Amino acid sequence: MALHNSRTRKNVVLARSFTQLLEEAIRKYQNRMVEAAQILEELIELARQVRQSDDRARQLGMTEDELAFYDALETNESAVAVPGDETLRGIAQELVQSIRNSVTVDWTIRETVRAAIRAKVKRILRRHGYPPDRQERATQLVLEQAETICKDWVEE
Repeated sequence: MALHNSRTRKNVVLARSFTQLLEEAIRKYQNRMVEAAQILEELIELARQVRQSDDRARQLGMTEDELAFYDALETNESAVAVPGDETLRGIAQELVQSIRNSVTVDWTIRETVRAAIRAKVKRILRRHGYPPDRQERATQLVLEQAETICKDWVEE
């Protein structure tokens, strides 16, 4: 589970996805819906997906941090269709730079800093044409991702 824990530490969306897949496999096994051999096949497939996710950042020409924000934005299908994949990549890169420059050690408990970061995120999404009806959810997910990933940034 160490691999999964490192995923949780960096990328909220991937962590949720892998956790859901693992929980579903365990539930099926516990409910006797699948045999042990089948559960092993599902776990092997899950491990393959984890390995593939490691290569995504490199393939997309992004850092691991940028990929985490990209995934937060990409959870919305219309967000991918409207501005496009390349635009989402640009948004993710800009979010990383903007948030990295804004975070402080206590930013998650200082409401003024948190509000300023929230405003920056919304401004970036609007400027890049992120679907307006999806901006609030995306902003929440980006802030959640920032809380997870920024722990490393303030320690650097």
